[in-house]
Amino acid sequence: MTVTVKVLIPAKIAENAQTTQYTATGVTTLIDKFTATNYSAGAVTLSVNIVTSADTAGNQNLIVKTKSLQASETYTFPELVGTALAAGGFISTIASAATSINIRASGREIT
Repeated sequence: MTVTVKVLIPAKIAENAQTTQYTATGVTTLIDKFTATNYSAGAVTLSVNIVTSADTAGNQNLIVKTKSLQASETYTFPELVGTALAAGGFISTIASAATSINIRASGREIT
């Protein structure tokens, strides 16, 4: 068994459409940290889904629903820490505004 520490989602702007941000391709993945920062002047929201390979993002796998981030707020999503993704599983997000939230995630891939 090999464990590789990895940036799962390099820092990027979260889209305002449901978007796959990371897929566990041929590995099992453990999420160690997921951070979102609202760099806009107003409150915006972010929702996060943890989806199995046989499913699509929806209410059945919604982990964080419309987490409100105030202007300049950073949130570290403790709800996601320690979550395991089996091979083919993925992280999907949707923001309420297209240019307001930066996200980043790190973790471990196990082969």
